[in-house]
Amino acid sequence: MKNVVIINGHPFKESFNASLAYAYKTGVQEAGANVSEIFIGDLTFNPNLQFGYSKRMELEPDLQDAWKTIKEADHLVWIHPVWWGGMPSLMKGFIDRLFLPGMAFSPKENSIWWNKLLIGKTARIITTMDQPGWYYRLVYGRPSINQLKRCTLEFCGIRPVEVTTIGIIKTSDNAKRERWLKKAYDLGLALS
Repeated sequence: MKNVVIINGHPFKESFNASLAYAYKTGVQEAGANVSEIFIGDLTFNPNLQFGYSKRMELEPDLQDAWKTIKEADHLVWIHPVWWGGMPSLMKGFIDRLFLPGMAFSPKENSIWWNKLLIGKTARIITTMDQPGWYYRLVYGRPSINQLKRCTLEFCGIRPVEVTTIGIIKTSDNAKRERWLKKAYDLGLALS
């Protein structure tokens, strides 16, 4: 049975991102897969990788639990808003603290290359924004998507990583939001 984890990077529990996470989760449950959730805003941890990689910080209990959930998952679903072209700072801190050498990747000795320690997992990014996805791609080059997809998930061996962009949020009406929620539900039902 497939294990899916939904990681919500929006710090506000009543955001539209939370509704998307719920819709996706409902689809996964109806598909008969196991589903876990990590709401980053509920976790207690220091998001600052205080010493870089020169000294390991102890993982707080919430981060230990989150990493165990991620390691057990076959499919990771990241849901987050685009703020200033990137992901929320708490989500970035979550990644900085967990996706560490020896955990998510390991450098090869005397080489510029590395071992990918999360091979065998897949992922989906669902990101909301206040601009059309095509504009974010053409004008800005999709920095938050590239950072999460290419520079984090694929760097650690997670493939494929599919992307769904949702927007424009600020001008959307209820009908449009219902269509987006149905889309999230359908993705969950398809386990993709």
